[in-house]
Amino acid sequence: MPQPDLTIVIPTKNDGERLSECLQAIGRGFASEIVVVDSCSQDATASIAAEHGATLVQFQWDGKFPKKRNWFLRNHTPKTRWVLFLDSDEILSDDFKRELANTLPKSKASGYWLNYSIYFLGQELKHGYPLKKLALFRVGAGEYERIDESRWSHLDMEIHEHPIIDGEVGKIESKIDHRDFRDVSHYIAKHNEYSSWEARRFLQMKTRGETTMPLTLKQKIKYRLIESPFAGIVYFFGAYFMMGGFLDGKRGLAFAILKMGYFTQVYCKIQELRAETLETAKAEAPRPLLTDAAVAHKP
Repeated sequence: MPQPDLTIVIPTKNDGERLSECLQAIGRGFASEIVVVDSCSQDATASIAAEHGATLVQFQWDGKFPKKRNWFLRNHTPKTRWVLFLDSDEILSDDFKRELANTLPKSKASGYWLNYSIYFLGQELKHGYPLKKLALFRVGAGEYERIDESRWSHLDMEIHEHPIIDGEVGKIESKIDHRDFRDVSHYIAKHNEYSSWEARRFLQMKTRGETTMPLTLKQKIKYRLIESPFAGIVYFFGAYFMMGGFLDGKRGLAFAILKMGYFTQVYCKIQELRAETLETAKAEAPRPLLTDAAVAHKP
């Protein structure tokens, strides 16, 4: 297959075990360059990157903008026409590589939505809401959404931020195999952190109107629902019944329930943050001065 004019960027942090399989699936010679952007891992990430011929770049976050992906785009701009951001647990299939190699040379688009498999309890889910990310775009056509967090999260990489792309966006049909086999405890801990981020991000957008990109239809629906305690129920109904999650049996039911809990968490955390903000405002509000008349009548 032809080699696309492509740089593949893999952000990592103590991902040595998964990174080896990811790099092996890419293979030598498929992309023009493979770059591992690491957050000072304490495991074998660096040696594994070197073993597979990848370039290693170290990143230390200072708690401000930019985070890892934008930092790389600004400070180590790829020399290729295209850049693909890939997580260490995402495996490129032969079908995906073939479609990519045939699509990019003649492409007029500026970016592409990509499809991913979803694993839960050790097996792939075939139904429910699909997982899609805009992770492939032309170098210079955009970067990830800017959000100034002022250290209100510990996520050093863009997770919910989306790329802002100047131009047409297409889609690649073949799936990337997202082999996240970590246990349910990890899933719950991760989504607890994500829900805190989502709640703060939502309130930031609500109070300051801070968004640097047009929202997709899916995002518009999500942000309209997220203030309601019914957001999780709406997700469950859509994923389990409308999108056929029930066809995945018990795993499909359990996954839909967990995701319903996630959106309920976001709603509850939004209410908590609003209450905290109100209490802080009351505590910091200046007390009214007593007038001479009030002082005179004070017992």
